[in-house]
Amino acid sequence: MKNNLLEGKLVVSIEQAVAAPYCSVKLADAGARVIKVERKEGDFARYYDNFVKGDSTYFVWLNRGKESLIADIKNSKDQKLLKKMILKSDIFIQNLLPGTLEKYELDSKSLRKKNKKLITCDISGYGSDGANSKTKAYDLLIQAETGRCGLTGGERNPGRVGVSVCDIACGLNAYTLILEALLEREQTGVGASIKISLFDSLSEWMNVPYLQYVYTKKAPKRVGLAHPSIVPYGCFVAKDNTNILFSIQNEREWVSFEENILKLPEELKKKFINPSQRLKYKIKLNKLIAKAFKLLTSKKITYYFKKGNIAYGFLNNIKDFAKHTELKTSHLTTAHGKIKFIPPVRIKDKKNYKKIPTLGEHTKKIKKEFY
Repeated sequence: MKNNLLEGKLVVSIEQAVAAPYCSVKLADAGARVIKVERKEGDFARYYDNFVKGDSTYFVWLNRGKESLIADIKNSKDQKLLKKMILKSDIFIQNLLPGTLEKYELDSKSLRKKNKKLITCDISGYGSDGANSKTKAYDLLIQAETGRCGLTGGERNPGRVGVSVCDIACGLNAYTLILEALLEREQTGVGASIKISLFDSLSEWMNVPYLQYVYTKKAPKRVGLAHPSIVPYGCFVAKDNTNILFSIQNEREWVSFEENILKLPEELKKKFINPSQRLKYKIKLNKLIAKAFKLLTSKKITYYFKKGNIAYGFLNNIKDFAKHTELKTSHLTTAHGKIKFIPPVRIKDKKNYKKIPTLGEHTKKIKKEFY
C-alpha cells in the first residue's frame, strides 16, 4: 500500500497550538502538501519549552513535513496571497477564535462561495454559534468543563489527564471528517464545511459517565487507579516494592487468582463468591490483596498471572516507558539536528519523515509561487 495516498492534495492551515496542527500533520504524513501559516512571531507552540535540542516538544511532535509561511491576516497584500492560496487548495483548516477571519473575507463561508470544491475545517473551543463561541478555550479548560477532571485523580482531588486529550480528540475527529469529505467530493464534486470543537470532541468520549448519570442520577466517583464497578481492578505493591496493576474480568480468572495468590479460607470464599459480592466488600477484599502481594515478589505474582491468563501491567514512569520493549521510535530532522520521536500508527511504517520547518522557512518560495 502507498504511504502517500494524499499526494497532490494541497492543505492551507492557519493554525496554532495543538488541535489543528495535529490534524494537519496527519494529512502531511499521508502525503499532502501542508502550508502552515504563521504570524511573524510564529505559532506560540514553538515556545512552550526548548527541551528538544532547543526546539519545543509540542512543535516537534506536531509539525513535521510542513512548509512555514509568515503572513499577517491584517495586511491587505497578505490577505490577497492567502485568498489565492486557499482558493487553489483542496483543504483549508483554521483554529482562530470564531469570527476572526470574517472581516477579511478569509472565513470558510466566503471562500466556499468562490470554490465549491473546497473542504474547510473550522476548529474552535465551543463551536461557532453558542453562548461560549467567543470564549477562549484550551485543553485543560475543556477537560474541566466536560467533567473529565471530575473523573480523573484520587478520591479527594480532581486532576487533569497528563496529555492533551481534548486537542488530540478534536484533531483526530477533524482528520477523519476531512478524509470523509475527500471521499464524498470524489462522488459529488462538491467540498464540505466542517465545524468542530474541543468541547464536542471530548464530550463524545464522556458518553459512559453521562449515560450512567442521566439514567441513574448517580455520577461515577473518582477512584484513582481503581475501577468504579469492577473488583479487583487496581494497583498493588509486591514484596519487592514493584507496583502492579491487574484486573479480574471473569470467574475463571478469579478462581485462578484466589487459589494461587489470595488463598482464602472457606468462610471468606463465600463472601467474595461473585462480582457483585466483591464490589460490595471492595474495601475488605483490597486489604486482603494488599496483604497477599506483600508476601510475594513481582516475579512470582506475574508468574501466577500468566498461568491464569490474567491481564496485568506495571505502573511505569516516563523513564520506564522510554525503555519499554514494545516502544517504537523513529527519527526526524530539525534545525538543530536529528532527533528521536514516537511515530504515528500507520498501515505501513514510514521510514523517512520530513523535517520540522523553521519559522518562515518557505515564505519566499511560496510567495513567488502564488503571487
